[in-house]
Amino acid sequence: MAKPDNRNDNVEKLQQMKENTEHNIEAAEESVAHTDMKEEQKQIVKEKNERRKESIRGFEAEIADEMQARQNGYPDEQ
Repeated sequence: MAKPDNRNDNVEKLQQMKENTEHNIEAAEESVAHTDMKEEQKQIVKEKNERRKESIRGFEAEIADEMQARQNGYPDEQ
């Protein structure tokens, strides 16, 4: 029998993932600013950071959904 879905800590997990992604953006920006990179490498880092920012928006939407579900008492999902 499958374990029931436990969503009690989803908000916290998503928040941690968002914070990790924000940290990765900052680290990448510092790397670009303080390292001798070729322009091509800088562009790759900038594009990756844009994808990270998209992920953050997704995390924020999921966090909002999970917080709403938490307030509504999480319907039973099995």
